[in-house]
Amino acid sequence: MTIGDVASHAGVSVATVSKVINGRYGVAAATAAKVQAVIDELGYESSLVARSLRSHKTNVIGILVADLEPFSTELLKGASRAIHGSGYELVVYSAGGLAVDSVGWEKRYLSRLGGTLIDGAVLVTPTVVEADAAIPLVAVDPHRGRSGLPMVDSDNRRGARLATEHLLGLGHRRIGFLAGRPDLESAEQRALGYRQALEAHGIPLDPDLVQIGAYEQELSADAARALLTLPDRPTAVFAANDRSAIETLEMARVLGIAVPSELSVVGFDNIPESVMAEPPLTTVNQPIQDMGRMAVELLLELLGGASPAQTHLTLPTDLVLRSSTAPPRLPRARRGTSGRRTTSA
Repeated sequence: MTIGDVASHAGVSVATVSKVINGRYGVAAATAAKVQAVIDELGYESSLVARSLRSHKTNVIGILVADLEPFSTELLKGASRAIHGSGYELVVYSAGGLAVDSVGWEKRYLSRLGGTLIDGAVLVTPTVVEADAAIPLVAVDPHRGRSGLPMVDSDNRRGARLATEHLLGLGHRRIGFLAGRPDLESAEQRALGYRQALEAHGIPLDPDLVQIGAYEQELSADAARALLTLPDRPTAVFAANDRSAIETLEMARVLGIAVPSELSVVGFDNIPESVMAEPPLTTVNQPIQDMGRMAVELLLELLGGASPAQTHLTLPTDLVLRSSTAPPRLPRARRGTSGRRTTSA
């Protein structure tokens, strides 16, 4: 459907239709009403590119994600709430997972979208982006490195400490850590929180108890197997995100390790899948939907020409207790060859 089709059906010129679409003067009220009725009937919508060429605005916000997975999906729910009543529309651009190992991926996509299809963008887990982009940008959960971008994240270090201290409080001392992506600032903060909690309890870091799952399903499964098949395996595992924690639960099932009586597991994120895990997963809640909502609200302020009072928003984290954690099982009593009672794990 083109603007010419609208003009033909309404019996007016293309110029008249253009004036109606753009709210310009010089069209009689009756004619404008007739043209609008035809537009509604035909379902005509002007091209975003054409609209941007005329007004230098599209009234569209972009959200760029490396992939559509549980974290980004939850974030989009919050973003969609923030867009209501703003006069803006929302478009999601996913790199389909191809961008995970590519530094600067968002720059290429911004060059395709910025200025002609979107007025501003929220970048989810972006690599370092210069602050002098052609359009306003807000980052959520950015990679490590300097960036002048406004950003929204959560208190990852505190969340990791809460998770590790919960396991320590139950009596666990051999606590495995399934680390996230080394390039993410949030993953580094979670690793730091884990180490600080151990240090505060006088427990030295054991490199054998740390594996990298990188938030990927296969890598997390392999990392969980490596932890759970150690000769002196951990009695608990803290995974840096829920997807890795759920893989740990599955690997424990495959290996015949009962959760939580023989192994406690804690995740991070509190995605919907965590409560549906078997058993339901104890996890650190970060308000992902609020992160998406606040990122869009911050971007709308920038698009409106405002100077936000805060350009780095850090949201609190808290621990959600479910059924995947318990005190470590006491050693079993057995008799040695001398008849004396001894113990074994």
